[in-house]
Amino acid sequence: MAPSASNFNKLKEMSVVKNMADMYSKEKRSEIMSNVRSKNTKIELEVRKALWARCVRYRIHNSNIPGTPDISSRKNKVAIFLDGCFWHGCKRHGSIPKTNTKFWKGKIDENIKRRKKIKAELKKEGYIVLEYFECDLNENIAGIIDEITQYFRS
Repeated sequence: MAPSASNFNKLKEMSVVKNMADMYSKEKRSEIMSNVRSKNTKIELEVRKALWARCVRYRIHNSNIPGTPDISSRKNKVAIFLDGCFWHGCKRHGSIPKTNTKFWKGKIDENIKRRKKIKAELKKEGYIVLEYFECDLNENIAGIIDEITQYFRS
């Protein structure tokens, strides 16, 4: 049985509940996190399928291009990153978990800093860098596909 609100506050003051345990075991949390994809995500597959249907040809996860973009073309000098709102700090939908806040804030801030550096490097090499959050794609995938297609046709 969970402690009542007043008991919880008393325990918190006594720092018994300072760092509440995860609701999952360490093994279960590890399993959950191992299923979080970094490549071939749902949004990546949707965008790739739509581009392929328009006869747009591209490379995926090309490690010869800085930052290993999700979709790229050396010929057209286009690098596309399709980002999840949580992992890349979307201003509208990204949020910091309430537990282990310091860790998550640092991790997401580092992701943002790393991407900024990668974008600068790609631009220096003459690439057009397109970056879309998952929420943007969910709201307007057709418009985004039109925009991407233009860069591959020019």
